[in-house]
Amino acid sequence: MQAAAQTGQWIGPKPSAMEIFAVMFVGVAGIMIAGLQPLLLGTLSHEGKITANQLGQAATAELLALGLAAFLAGAVLKPVRLKLIAVVMAIVLAALDAATPLVEGDNITLIRGLAGLPSGVLMWVTIAMIARTPAPERWSGAYLTVQTLAQFLLATLISVAVVETYGASGGWIALAGFCVITAIIALFVPDKLAPLVREEGASALPGSRGWIALLSAFLYSAFTIAVWVYAEPLSKQAGHDPSIFGYAVSISLACQVVGGFAATILAGRINWLWTVLVCTALNVAILVGYYALPTPEMYLVLSGAFGFLWMFVLPFLVPMIIEADPTRRAAVLIGGAQVLGCSFGPFVASMMVTEVDSRAAISFGGACLIVAVLIAFGLHQIRSKKTGAEGAP
Repeated sequence: MQAAAQTGQWIGPKPSAMEIFAVMFVGVAGIMIAGLQPLLLGTLSHEGKITANQLGQAATAELLALGLAAFLAGAVLKPVRLKLIAVVMAIVLAALDAATPLVEGDNITLIRGLAGLPSGVLMWVTIAMIARTPAPERWSGAYLTVQTLAQFLLATLISVAVVETYGASGGWIALAGFCVITAIIALFVPDKLAPLVREEGASALPGSRGWIALLSAFLYSAFTIAVWVYAEPLSKQAGHDPSIFGYAVSISLACQVVGGFAATILAGRINWLWTVLVCTALNVAILVGYYALPTPEMYLVLSGAFGFLWMFVLPFLVPMIIEADPTRRAAVLIGGAQVLGCSFGPFVASMMVTEVDSRAAISFGGACLIVAVLIAFGLHQIRSKKTGAEGAP
């Protein structure tokens, strides 16, 4: 079955178009909160139900639980009874979303932490399918593009049509309603997927090279979010008008969608290593620009470029991981590793910045980026040398 994937075929039977749609939909629902946290948790803070510190704690708790659940599901669960798993997880998530505005303070952190668990399992369902496709980097690009666009559209809809009239409660109920729709669509998820190949007696977990490759993906996500979380304080530090960051967010989101779409088109057609190296050089230039506290115009340009590269590079980390672990057991864990990195980056950066200078987040993010790419490059070089040695007469 592993050979099948390498020759452009699915590992196991190819799902129907409706099954693929359902799997992608539940995965988008699983990660939807990542794009809605600023709006929904921010509204709770504005209404006095949580403090600013509790807002950060709730957001971190949910992302940590989401990443751990996706990671553990990929390591422990077998891809069977997927329909039942997806339906139950969507219903549980809907209930937790509906319960969120009914409590206050630390109880919100508790509920959002619990909500991360079904979200992570829903995300795993999609990643499990992507790992079995003949071009996982292209499917990963499509998944990233669709989830970014869906987060943008749902956030806009809830902000304009719900929150302004019904407040935070209306926003959380709307999200719960979306999860109910997800549970209905989950009825079309395939009941099982083909198992990934492994040698007799071997562990279901990846080998050492797979874990090292996952560390690279973890650090790359830590770099991205550590920098972006502090983009607003950097804008303020540079003396920009408060509206500039609002424009930067909109431009970055639009460029993220374009970057994900471009990656979907080009994935499998261009070399992953050279793509990552070139994009790393561009990202370093962006970080230097941020560190220099640019003019408002340059800040908007940098934010757009950062958003484009953010989504463009991520799908190309998938072939890096598959090259390190051809069994694809590590590929199933990539979503969890990336979400955990998204929590790790801002957490460490928060201990390095000060009230007057946020540029330590740039330095930390840059360090994570360099180490992530060095790991990927090293894994590729070791593989190349081994391949050459095995082919020598």
